[in-house]
Amino acid sequence: METILITGAAGQLGSELTLALAHMYGGDRIIATDINEASAHKFDYCRFMPLDVMDNQKIAEIVKTEKVTQIYHLAAILSATSEKNPIFAWNLNMESLLSILEIAREQKLNKIYWPSSIAVFGPNTPMQDTPQDCVMDPNTVYGISKQAGERWCAYYYEKYGVDVRSLRYPGLIGYKSMPGGGTTDYAVDIFHKAIEGEDFECFLNEDTYLPMMYMDDAIKATLDLMHAPSAQIKVRSSYNLGGISFSPKEIYACIKQHYPNFNITFKPDFRQQIADTWPDSIDDSAAKNDWGWKHSYGLEEMTKDILANLPAYLVHLK
Repeated sequence: METILITGAAGQLGSELTLALAHMYGGDRIIATDINEASAHKFDYCRFMPLDVMDNQKIAEIVKTEKVTQIYHLAAILSATSEKNPIFAWNLNMESLLSILEIAREQKLNKIYWPSSIAVFGPNTPMQDTPQDCVMDPNTVYGISKQAGERWCAYYYEKYGVDVRSLRYPGLIGYKSMPGGGTTDYAVDIFHKAIEGEDFECFLNEDTYLPMMYMDDAIKATLDLMHAPSAQIKVRSSYNLGGISFSPKEIYACIKQHYPNFNITFKPDFRQQIADTWPDSIDDSAAKNDWGWKHSYGLEEMTKDILANLPAYLVHLK
C-alpha cells in the first residue's frame, strides 16, 4: 500500500493532482499539505496537514510517523513572484527539494516527483521545437533554481538510487484555482475576466508565443510518468513536455467566439522580458518514445471545456 505526501497541495497543480491521486489510491492514503492552513477545506476527500516545506524536521517526522512511501513535492515560488524576492525564492525552492531528496535517501522511499519547467531554458536556447538536451542558460531565479534542481534529481538517482522523476511543464491552464504568480498565468486569468464580464489587460505582447498545456493533460502526464516502469525512465533530470503553443491574441480570439463583447488590451510589463527568454514550442519526443506520452487538448478543446465548467466552479467557491 502506497502512502503519498503532497507538498504545496493547495496550489494550481496541487489542487487537481491531489484529487486525481485520491481517486487512484483512496483518500486515506493521501496526505495533502500546504503552508496555508485555511486551505484545509479543499481537502475533505483526503487527509490534510499544515506544513512549511522549510521545516525539514517536520517533513521527516511526517514521513516516518505516517509511513509515507512517495512524495510529490509541488511547493515552490513561481517565476514572476520569484523575481520580486529572489533570495527567498532560491532558498525555498532549493532547500526544500534537497531536504526531500535526503529524506528519500535516508528512509528509502519508493518514488519522488518534482516538477521542473520551461523556465530552465534561456535566451540562447533554440526557440522552436526546443530539444530535450540543449543549451540551458536561464536568467530568472525560478529558472536557475529549476535547472539546479534537475541536476540534483539526476545526482540523487545516479549516486543513491533515489527514484525521482520530473517533467518540464509548459504553462499550465486550469479552472480550479486562481493564477499563482507565473508568467504564463495570463492564460488562466483571461478566462475569469471573460466570464465575469470584465475587460482583460494582458501583461504580454499580443504575439508572444509560449508552450502551454491544459491541466487535464498535465495531470495525465504526471501520473503516466509516475506509473511507468523504472526501466522506461531514461531521463533522470526532467522530461520535456509539450502540449499546445499559442499567443495572447490567439487565445483571445478563441474566447471571443463564445463571448463576443469581451475586450482585451495589451500592457507588457517585466514578465514580457521573462517570456522572451522561453521557447515558442517544445520537442517532447523523448517522453513519447520512453513512456508513451501524448497530449489530448488543443486550444479550441481547452477553451470550450474551461468556459463550460468555470462558471459553475466560481459559483461553488462563493
